[in-house]
Amino acid sequence: MTEVDPTRDVSDVGYEDCRDELIAVVQLLEQGGLDLDASLNLWEYGEKLAKRCEEHLAGARKRVEDALASDED
Repeated sequence: MTEVDPTRDVSDVGYEDCRDELIAVVQLLEQGGLDLDASLNLWEYGEKLAKRCEEHLAGARKRVEDALASDED
């Protein structure tokens, strides 16, 4: 399992690493056994990871759209 570090700054994390860590966060939350504060901190970190993944995908989509648009010229 990927190690989860909720203090990590996700702004420079690549898509694959971000996705893998998000999967690990979900697995930890699904296992249960964490106190409320730990669960909330982990959930908030998961939200940051999910947002970063969406940013990567939006950037990739834009690059593809731009490439297709330039091919039409």
